[in-house]
Amino acid sequence: MTLALVSAAAFGTSGPFGKALFEGGWSPAAAVTARIGIAALVLAIPTALELRGRWHLLRKNLGVVLIYGMTGVAGCQLFYFVAVDHLSVGVALLLEYLSPVLLVGYAWATTRRRPSPLTIAGAGCALAGLALVLNVFGDVSLNLIGVAFGLAAAFCSAAYFVVASHSHDESLPPLALAGAGMAAGVLPLLAVGALGLLPMDASTEDVPFAGHQVSFLVPLLGIAVLAAAFAYVTGVLSARMLGSRLASFLALSEVLFAVLFAWWFLGELPLPIQLSGGALIIIGVLLVRASDDTAAA
Repeated sequence: MTLALVSAAAFGTSGPFGKALFEGGWSPAAAVTARIGIAALVLAIPTALELRGRWHLLRKNLGVVLIYGMTGVAGCQLFYFVAVDHLSVGVALLLEYLSPVLLVGYAWATTRRRPSPLTIAGAGCALAGLALVLNVFGDVSLNLIGVAFGLAAAFCSAAYFVVASHSHDESLPPLALAGAGMAAGVLPLLAVGALGLLPMDASTEDVPFAGHQVSFLVPLLGIAVLAAAFAYVTGVLSARMLGSRLASFLALSEVLFAVLFAWWFLGELPLPIQLSGGALIIIGVLLVRASDDTAAA
């Protein structure tokens, strides 16, 4: 659980880092592509060392790597950014974070075992808390295209947790899965940029961050090394220890960390309704953790 929270906190830093790049003239697609590409480079040598003498594991798990890269790395972010073009940020995030509920339904369908009342209650509390943290009730605008892409991001997020938590005797080690998945995930992002489907604007000018003008490398390396490479490796480790369902509910704490980091780095104070939502998310996670069917996920 500690690893899952550390991973969520690392993912939560992407907001302040990303906002600094956006204000410096970077487009979201360019920032995401650079983020994943640099993370792939950072993890390349550790991945090679991890697989030394065991390269057959990569061949046997090539399909898993491709699914991981296409969904959890590239799909989530691409579909989310398309959703944001048609919806408010809060609603788009709320749709993406439906993945824990999708995983509860997936476990129910595959095991034919109905979720316990605690799991259902925990899912309800967590989603209600998420809606409050994202403050989606203030200005909600729905667009069918945006909703469709938001739900696609949710399915990609659910697939990420399923793949990350899956383990057997010849599974890729967590670090190798994250590293190879980064390499697989950056390819569709580069293709999207080459085809001109999304703007790929970047700049080497200094950017505003934490009240100062800093080199663009500061937020770029932050979003790539901390919010991608480190976050994904710890995410895979925690998912294998906890299972996909509990790991996905703990991942909801990313929005809490994002709010706290926005407060710390950007001076954006959380609203009382957001703090109340955070308490509901914590209650929801505790209920899921206490349920008797968590191990079955």
